[in-house]
Amino acid sequence: MKHEEEITRSAGVVGFITLLSRITGYIRDMVIAYFFGAKADTDAFYVAYRIPNLLRRLLAEGSLTVSFIPVFTEYLEKDGKEEAKRVSDITFTLLFAVLILVSVLGVLLSPFVIKLFASGFKGDVFELAVDLNRIMFPYIFFASLAALSMGILNSLKHFFAPSFSQVVFNIGSIAIIFLLYQSLGVPIFSLAVGVIVGGLIQFTFQIPFLKSKGFLFNFRKNIRHPAVKKIALLMAPQLFGVAVYNLNILVSTQYASHLPEGTVSYLYYSERLMEFPLGTVAVSLATVLLPSLSSQASKGEIKKFLENYSFALRLMLFLVVPALTGLIALRVPICNLLYQRGEFPYEATVRTSQALLGYAIGLWAVGGVRITAPTFYAIQDTKTPVLVAFFAFMVNTAFGYVLGFTFGLKHTGLALSSSISSIFNFFLLFFILTNRVGVIESSKMLIYILKIATASLIMGAFAWRVSTLSDWSQSGISLEKIGVFLASISSAVLLYFIIVKLLRVEELGFLFDMIKRRIRG
Repeated sequence: MKHEEEITRSAGVVGFITLLSRITGYIRDMVIAYFFGAKADTDAFYVAYRIPNLLRRLLAEGSLTVSFIPVFTEYLEKDGKEEAKRVSDITFTLLFAVLILVSVLGVLLSPFVIKLFASGFKGDVFELAVDLNRIMFPYIFFASLAALSMGILNSLKHFFAPSFSQVVFNIGSIAIIFLLYQSLGVPIFSLAVGVIVGGLIQFTFQIPFLKSKGFLFNFRKNIRHPAVKKIALLMAPQLFGVAVYNLNILVSTQYASHLPEGTVSYLYYSERLMEFPLGTVAVSLATVLLPSLSSQASKGEIKKFLENYSFALRLMLFLVVPALTGLIALRVPICNLLYQRGEFPYEATVRTSQALLGYAIGLWAVGGVRITAPTFYAIQDTKTPVLVAFFAFMVNTAFGYVLGFTFGLKHTGLALSSSISSIFNFFLLFFILTNRVGVIESSKMLIYILKIATASLIMGAFAWRVSTLSDWSQSGISLEKIGVFLASISSAVLLYFIIVKLLRVEELGFLFDMIKRRIRG
């Protein structure tokens, strides 16, 4: 119970700050939708922005951080703070040099990179994407150093600064849009400049916290250390795994670039809505779970290891399944309130909501992968998630073409293929984990899932019925629409809690008991 409360409490901190991050992120998206809509210019921006963002995951969040945290945690517990500081400094020195090289190459090779990601772009759209990519490519430098800082602070069980740095990024980006929109010859360049400034702020925001913990970065001349080799060995397969994930995005973006104008934007806006429950629940749990699992694995505490994983998975499903049901039921009202104004018409709202439906179907599986993959990283096995991700990539590639083009579902088909790929990914990872580490009570888990699914379906139907009291084809925000939307959400959430209470779902009681103890304490 102590470990479960620690995970839940830490995840609550991360989740709350991530909620603020998502809110400011949606405000940023609302600003972009208002000024630029879902047209060729925004398609060019999102493709150009996706490239350094994906490379950031490849070099930092997706490979370095998940390989760095277990090794760093091991040195911190066994050899002390001084040796762990040396490991972090050497990692920073190497990463700094690699990022400088990658940034320069990215700027120089932008035309080739854009062609690789979006061969369907022609003429002015292609040239605009190249220019935007050249402006934004150095973002990978700041974002990757921010990710390394996050890895160190999370290993030290400090979760505030890394989570809040994304809020700072969003605020900085929004400010730059308003400052530069009218003063630049090409208005959409203000978005690219905002990304760079936001990335710089995101990294520098964490520096005082690193300093207070005694882990302020320093350059090291001697970069030889056993930890470097260990991290590199863990990174090698993980790099391939993230490369596979990036190939997934590359194929989807390529497909989208050959579909009608606005397709890339519809997919991006709907993906952003998916990040709300993923960031506040699944990613928050995964963030605090990896250091705990790494520590337990290094001590050989397999029973606690399995208990924490099982608990995190159940808690994720308890929160994410009703969330995805709500996204499906209220997809049009959500897109209407967030985006439908200015250059974003009702037609774009409908198409974005269609993509959201396709993505939301697999949201629970994406959350499951986010929770399950760290269990392999914690036992320093980065090969298995890679192989599974590769097979999932093949599934996504095949279904993306069949659903998007053969069946003519376009953006909805691309989103749905992503969900099918995620479901395949989760089930295969879960099966391998239970056969390798230990058996998780599958019958008990199945009954639990049926209870959650039943409550969520009833809740979703009720939320949809309440939402029909308003006309969502009209643009702009009105008190009537806000009132109906809030009524549909609040009444549906209350209904969900009542049903899971009647079905005796233990997680509800656990959360309420913990909240009561925190209030009394």
